[in-house]
Amino acid sequence: MKSSDLLVKALENEGVEYIFGIPGEENLDFLNSLKSSSIKLILTRHEQGAGFMAATYGRLTGKPGVCLSTLGPGATNFTTPAAYAQLGAMPMLMITGQKPIKKSKQGRFQIIDVVDLLRPITKYTHQIVNGHTVPAVVREAFRLAMEERPGAVHLELPEDIAAEDADERIFDVVGHTRPDADQVAIDAAIQMIQKAKMPLLLIGAGANRQKTGEALGAFVEKTGIPFFNTQMGKGVINEDHPKFMGTAALSDYDFLHCAINEADLIINVGHDVVEKPPFFMKEGKTKVIHVNFFPAQIDEVYFPQLNVIGDIASSIRSLTEQIGPLDQMDLTYFERVKKDVDEHLAKYAKDERFPMLPQRLVHIIREQLPSDGIVTLDNGIYKIWFARNYRCHEPNTLLLDNALATMGAGLPSAMAAKILHPDRKVISVCGDGGFMMNSQEIETAVRLKLNLVVIILNDGAYGMIKWKQEGMSFDDFGLDYHNPDFVKYAESFGAIGHRPRSDEEFQKVLTHTLEKDGVHIIDLAVDYSLNHRILNVLLKEKTCIL
Repeated sequence: MKSSDLLVKALENEGVEYIFGIPGEENLDFLNSLKSSSIKLILTRHEQGAGFMAATYGRLTGKPGVCLSTLGPGATNFTTPAAYAQLGAMPMLMITGQKPIKKSKQGRFQIIDVVDLLRPITKYTHQIVNGHTVPAVVREAFRLAMEERPGAVHLELPEDIAAEDADERIFDVVGHTRPDADQVAIDAAIQMIQKAKMPLLLIGAGANRQKTGEALGAFVEKTGIPFFNTQMGKGVINEDHPKFMGTAALSDYDFLHCAINEADLIINVGHDVVEKPPFFMKEGKTKVIHVNFFPAQIDEVYFPQLNVIGDIASSIRSLTEQIGPLDQMDLTYFERVKKDVDEHLAKYAKDERFPMLPQRLVHIIREQLPSDGIVTLDNGIYKIWFARNYRCHEPNTLLLDNALATMGAGLPSAMAAKILHPDRKVISVCGDGGFMMNSQEIETAVRLKLNLVVIILNDGAYGMIKWKQEGMSFDDFGLDYHNPDFVKYAESFGAIGHRPRSDEEFQKVLTHTLEKDGVHIIDLAVDYSLNHRILNVLLKEKTCIL
């Protein structure tokens, strides 16, 4: 068989369901091999959209999402999704084409060194130079993409290699179990927890894995230790739990940090340095237990006193099984802080002014979406409001990026989520700036007949940077722009456009679009006037309760 046939068989052997991308002439052998495969090709309108969809597939399934591009400009368009997957710990495989490497008559036309280009932002990048090696390099790429810490991998298939004959051989998919933490470390952690009077549990991005949520939930139920999370740790435990303190959406100053600063011990599960720090350690203050797959990376703000290294779920189960009663705990202060946090977050939830406050939007979406509904966010100031105010009931029901924090990922992420979960409600919330960066994928969503709701927060500016600009006491300059008519824009793609003019009308539109088929685009005017006053002024001037 041809090497391209063998590559398709190797991908089928790995359980690949979809390939997202845009083929070029260098991919035509592979495309022809794919024609009779069980793998479905999802043609996108930009390689960046394809990469974000593949990364989100990896995030939701734990298996690498696969995306395809040609050489040169097609491959360079994968760099942002590669960094998105790599920093966000999402398993993803990129396959790119290349001109013939054994005999080329086109000089250097479109040729760049894609393998070296992607090396700094992938776990593995490799040019296939012999068709017989295809099964081995595919198996190795998938192994590395899924192995902790998950991330992006890349294979380049040159045109002549794709067409050459190769022997059929497929390697079995062989998994592995991660080692358990050493009992000495478990014993030391239990001793530290039993001595603590005001412990907190922190759930980070690395804890957002299958089986970990169940183990952490059992730990909280047995110990009664209050918990909080980072942005990418949201939903690991149901955030309606009475012991939930909140989300560390900011590095410091928030109401939640009143509790963090008074804790004498933080059990930090799944800490990932790609996220903004959920707290800053200080010498001689709070002690920290680092529970993770890997030892802590030490810097001036994070230097834990104990590493518990091994499979996270297994480590937490061992702590749960072996720990005794924690009669020394005094959670009175934490209970008061929780009440203060909840009152603060609820303050504008019922404010019906229009244009709409982001806090009100979060409240309405949470009221209307079922527990398993999925919200995907692009990157903008509204991400902080969703991180702080939106209560997740299940893992991966708020897909935000607190790692690369790239614009343009929100719409493709929602499309991948809907493809994987056609029976669940999916809403993509995008700023007007981020939406326009990959808005061409509306055509893909319409062509795929996805039932999807997209809310564009329209303020005619790069709102996140405006907030930062105001916080630094700079003049308002250089961040405003004009938007198209988003209703007409949606309709031009065959989607359905909506422009509510009041709070009440938005609620009716959202209810309607969640129940009706089709791609619905809601142009929603947003009011960011309170961002500076709350996030820059109020939080820094607040006084923690006594």
